[in-house]
Amino acid sequence: MFTQANLFLLLLLAIALVAKNQSLLFAVGFLIVIKAVGLDQKLFPVIQSKGINWGVTVITIAVLVPIATGDIGFKQLGEAMKSYYAWIALGAGIAVALIAKNGLTLLENDPHITTALVIGTILAVALFGGVAVGPLIGAGIAYLAMQIVKIFTS
Repeated sequence: MFTQANLFLLLLLAIALVAKNQSLLFAVGFLIVIKAVGLDQKLFPVIQSKGINWGVTVITIAVLVPIATGDIGFKQLGEAMKSYYAWIALGAGIAVALIAKNGLTLLENDPHITTALVIGTILAVALFGGVAVGPLIGAGIAYLAMQIVKIFTS
């Protein structure tokens, strides 16, 4: 019962508790429960192949809630566009989305990179008070850095 995978999950669970990282705590706990009830062989492949897209969808829904509730409308959009901060935010949003797109490609083609991203995120949260924004943007930044390294090493 104490396989390498189970020990790794328990270690991540302990780190999540120490770091008070609720997202990681929930994710690891969820995976442990799935393994404990014997559904891992059936569910893990589906979660691995579709989970990132599900996550992006949930985040998109959360971001759109203020529009759905009427808290943000055309009036607020028009007012915001008068501010140069809004234009900076617009550019940053575009840049992050494009960087994250490459992160998705990296995670799909090189899934073991997720381990390094998770450990890096955990360290940043636990040691530096960082915020866990998820592996997608981290992978995108990693992809961008890898491309820059390729330019200088090729």
